[in-house]
Amino acid sequence: MVRATQGQTPYQVKIVASGHDLLADEPPDNGGTNAGPNPFDYVLAGLAACTAITLRMYAQRKAWSGFDISVRLRHRIEGGSHLIDREVDVAGVPDAAGLERLRDIVERTPVTLALKGGFTISTALDVTKAGAKP
Repeated sequence: MVRATQGQTPYQVKIVASGHDLLADEPPDNGGTNAGPNPFDYVLAGLAACTAITLRMYAQRKAWSGFDISVRLRHRIEGGSHLIDREVDVAGVPDAAGLERLRDIVERTPVTLALKGGFTISTALDVTKAGAKP
């Protein structure tokens, strides 16, 4: 469960995600104060974490020693489409077959599949809970 509430400045958002306090904001060129990552940074962070965790789980199941992973992501918009560039660096993969298997797995991590497939979002707007007057 994630809960977000208005922060101290116009675009700052206080977030509690599974009991962890986070902060989101927009950069100054979008009217924020850059007090935290912007919303798309959090999307990328989720994808990066899922990528690293999923590949680490596979490497542990295979008992690969010295396995290490680094993930870099960039969000961009081209022609109205949202694109994510993902670079994954790994060490400790024992052979070409293992590397090829990781190439397959990285495209099928849970967050990768959800982002590629799209989400169905159900929204309920309750102005009384938000403290606003109808």
